[in-house]
Amino acid sequence: MDADYFLSVAREAMWILALASAPILIPALLSGLILGMIQAATSIQEQTLTFVPKLAIVGVSLVIFGGMILTLIGDFTTTIFERIPDLVK
Repeated sequence: MDADYFLSVAREAMWILALASAPILIPALLSGLILGMIQAATSIQEQTLTFVPKLAIVGVSLVIFGGMILTLIGDFTTTIFERIPDLVK
């Protein structure tokens, strides 16, 4: 057991986290940017005007990418559980 093993697991976990969150965060970020520019151009400062479209975009993103995200996290979890016997030795 050395620290490199645990660091590689942590690095892989961070990579899986980035891959799982990107399909949700990137569309939300882009929609917020576009809606913010529209609000600045029209001087409309209504909070629900940004919240509802972002909520809808996040929901659509979850519907589209949810299966992929669950598969990614499930595969990672399976890999971690398969590595447990190596840790016990």
